[in-house]
Amino acid sequence: MARTDSIVNASSSSASASSSSASAPCYHYLVTDQLFVVGVANGFLPREDPLAQLPQEYAALESLLQRMSIQQPDGSPPGLLANGQFGDAVRHELPEYDVSSITDTRLLSALYRDLTFAASAYLLEPCDVQFRKDGTYGLGRDVLPRQIAVPLSVVAQKIGARPFMEYAMSYALYNYRRRDESRPLDYDNLELIRAFSRYPAEHGFILVHVAMVRHASTLVAASLRSLDAVEAGDRDTFNQTMRDIHGVYMRIIGTLVTMWRRSDPGKYLSYRTFIMGTKNQPMFPDGVIYEGVSTEPFRLRGESGANDSMVPLGDNLLELTASMPSNPLTEVLRDFRSYRPRNHRIFLEHIQHRAAALGLRAFALDDARSAVLYLANLDLLRSFRHHHWHMTKEYIIERTEHPVATGGSPIVTWLPNQLAAVLDAMAAVVDRIDTDELAADDRARVTEISARIVSEQGMLAREVAALARRYGSKAVHVDAVEAATRA
Repeated sequence: MARTDSIVNASSSSASASSSSASAPCYHYLVTDQLFVVGVANGFLPREDPLAQLPQEYAALESLLQRMSIQQPDGSPPGLLANGQFGDAVRHELPEYDVSSITDTRLLSALYRDLTFAASAYLLEPCDVQFRKDGTYGLGRDVLPRQIAVPLSVVAQKIGARPFMEYAMSYALYNYRRRDESRPLDYDNLELIRAFSRYPAEHGFILVHVAMVRHASTLVAASLRSLDAVEAGDRDTFNQTMRDIHGVYMRIIGTLVTMWRRSDPGKYLSYRTFIMGTKNQPMFPDGVIYEGVSTEPFRLRGESGANDSMVPLGDNLLELTASMPSNPLTEVLRDFRSYRPRNHRIFLEHIQHRAAALGLRAFALDDARSAVLYLANLDLLRSFRHHHWHMTKEYIIERTEHPVATGGSPIVTWLPNQLAAVLDAMAAVVDRIDTDELAADDRARVTEISARIVSEQGMLAREVAALARRYGSKAVHVDAVEAATRA
């Protein structure tokens, strides 16, 4: 693969989201054999819709994945995972595919998705069986057979990913198909390709994420324009981009809250087991050996919507990332942000470095009107995290005593750490705004946001303290999670 050490602005059809938008810029390494290339046409979604079915030469893997899900889509008897039969089927049916010569990016991406589904199903099947019996997870399988491990490792290396399920390239953003290919990626036009349970709740959980990310193309475009405006010292254009970004985040949050009716909170634990990782989880105290790949165990974080790139884009653009507290929870956040497509990582780093170099935050705070618009966008990053935290409590914390999130972070403190940082950043901005320079409606907006900051800071502190008493240190401190895993 050809690489460079910097971001380039490419306007070629090979890097575009579609032939109709070949002139739209994409920001990436000089690597055009990647489907997850960030651009103003596709945002953080793949350049082409996912390959829904594997070619005939992978019929054995295709068959296993279609028969895998607990509930079968055609109403036939329950699938292999329903009775703990997936592991035996893998050992008896799945050959070791030679994928070393494959160069087709769409096929590589589909194989990565499907092999990671197979890996998670195989490793976590005993945990799911145990959980359905008594609500505990027991131990997962600690050896991944070479039929999965070897081709998965080769494919992962080819596309620049870790050999384990990821949010973008596996579970969510490369796991949909359109019912009508001529229509946009609205929720009602989406179907799942792979699933562990095939319960309606899993369908809704995954595809609401896809429906949110369909808005990312507008977010990417507005973010790039805002940086250009700062560089040009163009206050009017900057203010307009802040309004545009606000409008996009409103639509994203509006889609997020549809999760409540599209994915029943009471059903989440019925498929959550399979998106857990092998790092900082007590089910894998010694990690996992990838047979035929390495004698050293792999320890990898599980899939999480926290791996999405839309909120980190806002964090980096508004220079919020730099103000995150220096603590182990923030180190987990940084590690989480490495679990995404390579071109996503590079683009987000580009935004972070350019915003810091240009001084976007200082530019915003140098004008009272700009500062209010900037504050309003911080408030939406707060709002997204507030909704995410509320969902975490309702979908997970109220229904299980397991102290670790799917990605291996402490369930009680990881999201509040970020939410508190946003609230602190908002309070600092409020202190800098001279309200005497504002029109009446902007003064009212600042007053409303100020009150929300104080209220939420108090509420969050009380909630975390109460949950910490309930769960103990293993759900609060990163080192306690790691120690409990080793134990």
